[in-house]
Parts: sequence; structure tokens; C-alpha cells
Amino acid sequence: MADPKGFLKYERELPRSKSPQERVNDYREFYIPHSEEKTKQQASRCMDCGVPFCHHGCPLGNLIPDFNDAVYQENWAKAYEILSETNNFPEFTGRICPAPCEGSCVLGINKPPVAIEHIEKSIAEKAFQLGLVKPQIPSSRTGKTVAVIGSGPAGLATAVQLNAAGHSVTVFERAKRPGGLLRYGIPDFKLEKSTVERRIKVMEASGIQFKCGVEIGKDIPAEQIKATFDAMVLTGGATIARDLPIAGRELKGVHLAMDFLTQQNQVVAKEWEAKEARILATDKNVVVIGGGDTGADCVGTSNRHKASSITQLELLGQPPTSRAAHNPWPEWPMTLRTSSSHEEGCERNWSILTEAFIGDENQNLRALQVCDIAWDEQNRKFEKVAGSSREIPCELALLAIGFVSPDPKGLLAQLAVALDDRGNVATTQYQTSVEGIFAAGDMRRGQSLVVWAISEGREAAIAVDQWLKGESRLPAKDTSHLELVR
Repeated sequence: MADPKGFLKYERELPRSKSPQERVNDYREFYIPHSEEKTKQQASRCMDCGVPFCHHGCPLGNLIPDFNDAVYQENWAKAYEILSETNNFPEFTGRICPAPCEGSCVLGINKPPVAIEHIEKSIAEKAFQLGLVKPQIPSSRTGKTVAVIGSGPAGLATAVQLNAAGHSVTVFERAKRPGGLLRYGIPDFKLEKSTVERRIKVMEASGIQFKCGVEIGKDIPAEQIKATFDAMVLTGGATIARDLPIAGRELKGVHLAMDFLTQQNQVVAKEWEAKEARILATDKNVVVIGGGDTGADCVGTSNRHKASSITQLELLGQPPTSRAAHNPWPEWPMTLRTSSSHEEGCERNWSILTEAFIGDENQNLRALQVCDIAWDEQNRKFEKVAGSSREIPCELALLAIGFVSPDPKGLLAQLAVALDDRGNVATTQYQTSVEGIFAAGDMRRGQSLVVWAISEGREAAIAVDQWLKGESRLPAKDTSHLELVR
């Protein structure tokens, strides 16, 4: 590295953000960008560590030390070239990825890790600023056509790669606009939709077609798409939410988290149609059931709705503040994390079981019945703590407890593709049980991270390209470094 002592000179420093009191008044991103000099300093903290374990942590296999060095040298064109070799959408992952690469950073053994996510976002934004992000129009077309069903991160990555291979790609999306989870699931205060739209325009200029407001299996029979295109890739995500079938579930005021978040994103985008009542947290006692990222997004959105109070319940116990003995580096650190949404105001409770939703005479939710639980960690079981059952006031309960599978009806049923024991689409080398039909992302692997979805899309594109042409020159993820860490 250009500055082998950078990690000794500088401490980890992330961009500042607007105060919680200020940022809850709108849905804009609230981080204040570092100066280029600050970002250069952070890049210089990357060590000449011999075996870069950050590669091991990154699902995309990003060449992290290489682009860090280019940033330190202030060679933004080279940095973007290196980053875009493995990551189609660094402007997304630089904002919303939990950065498993940082959990595997060698510097993180005894110091705060390199600020890889911030550096990645900085490279992407600088590349757009300098006009380095250009349409990638293939020099020739193969004459083969591919339908990508779903425009989330997996579908977008699949489309970009297959277009680069020379195939003609059409992306079908049932929503009004492309982006899937990126547009309708993640709040604007984490990912402004202008960032998504900017990338979509580059993809369209590259020759990729988007057909939105079309649900395959409903508006168009799946068999018609199969007959029209040379190959299909299913990237519709895991859309069946895990529910909580306890007493009172039918009460007014109990909602799935994604219904709440999607509606708010539609409101911000001015595309929400008042066909049903708004799900509002305003002046209500809100309880978010589920302690993950989706739950945190519900907290942030409820703060912007000006809720009276916000409580987040987690079934599992409170994580430690530092790595436990059974969770050593370079594993992902299972430690307590406080998001920007929590900083804005939220009471967090762990080891809590929700026993029932309690309503009033008009079938409106008024409280939750909960109790404390004690975990038997060895057997992964819990018992209720005697005498701990109680009511907590609640007029809006949001279920943020994950997703179980893609919808087996409609598209999947019409195509008659095999499902695995979890209800996901079963594949071999990304190809389903039906020849010429492939699957990637959450629809194939189950609920996961955006960075994994991008990786899935890239790898699925290679499988499709090989099936169409007999070979593929698309770049595969380099796994040679994994041999060094086994």
C-alpha cells in the first residue's frame, strides 16, 4: 500500500450526519459527505496484510485493498474500474450493506476496521460526478433473448451481465417502477430513489428494456413468456412474509412491516393511490416486533410519522457489545448494533414473547400482551418467565419477523418449477427443474442481503450465458482466496 503506516496514523472516522431532531422532519438521506482528503485518509488505513480476509467476508469478492490503494492515490477512475469489476451497483451497497467485509478486516482484530462501505460509496459517487459511469453497449448482439422476472437487485445484476454478454434482455416488474426492494422496501432516508433512478437510466441506455406494471402469471401467462424468450430468469424475491398467528391478529392496527414501508415509499414518490387507508404511526404507541434491519426501518419511519412512543421487541436475547468467545474473527461479529433509526428514539427490549394482540370494543388494537422468556442457548429453546405476563399500550403493531419463501402461486405454479424443502425455487447451477428457466436471489436462496442478491444475479447470468452459447466469458467470482483461509 502507498502508506503502510496509515492504520497507525488515523482512526476510523465515518461521515457525520444531521442531528436526529433535524433529520426526522423529512425522508432525505442525512449523512454529510467526507472531504476527499478524509476519504483518502480512511483508505490509507488499509493494511498490507498479506491475506486480505475482507475478500472472504464480501459475497461479491470485491478487490478491496486494490480500490483502497487507488483512492489513496486519488486515482478515482482506477478505483471505479476495480470496484465495478465485481460490483454492478456500488452506490447501493455503499449505502445499505451491513458490510460483512468490515467484519473480516484484518485491522479489525484489535482496532476498528477500515471504513470499506464508506469508501465504496465515495468511489461510486465520484464516478458519477466525473462521468465515469457510462452505458455499456455490447459491440454485437447474439440474437438470443432473455426475460428477467423481477427488478430487485438480483434481477438488475442479472440483466446488466447478460446484456454485457450481448443478449437482448427484457426485465418485467409488477410494480409501477423498477427497483424492487431497493425502491419499495428500503426507506428514502437510507436510499433516496433518485439513486435508483439514476442507475436504471444507465441500464436503459445500455439497451436493457423494462416493462413495469406487468405481473407475469397474472397479466401475462408464464407460458407465453417462456415461449417468447430463449431463456427466463426468476428473480422475484421472497415475498411471503412470516406472520404471527396469535389471538387478535385480525385486529385493526396489526400490519406486516413491508406493507407499512412500501406504502410510505409510494407516498414519498407521489405514486400512492388511496385505495386503502394509510398506515400511520402519528400520535400512536407503536410496537415493532422483530429486531432486524426491517424492524429498524419501521422505527425510523415511525419517528418521521411523529409516533407517541416506539418500542422494538426481539425474541432473542440482547447481543454482547463485543465478540463472544464462540464468535471469533473473521466471522461476522454477532454484537449489539444501534442503527440511525434507534438514535432517533426507540425503546428496545430483548427476550420478549408476544402472546396476544388486545383490542377494544371496535376491534381496534389497544395493547399487546407480552412476557419475558429465558433462553436455553445450548438447545435453542426458551421458557416463559413465570409471573412476567403483562400488557403494553399499542395502537400500531408492525410485524418485522422476516420472509419465508416466494409465492408458490401464479408464476411458479404455472411454470411448474420444483421447490426445495423451504419453499424456495430449487436449482442446479442456477437452473430450475425446467430447462431454460433459471432463478437467483431471495427466490432461490431465501431471504438475504442486497449484496448477496447482486452476487446471485451475476452468477446466474454466467449459467444462462453458458446455456445459451455453450460457454461464457462473463467474469466469475474469484474464490481462490478462500483456499487461503480454510
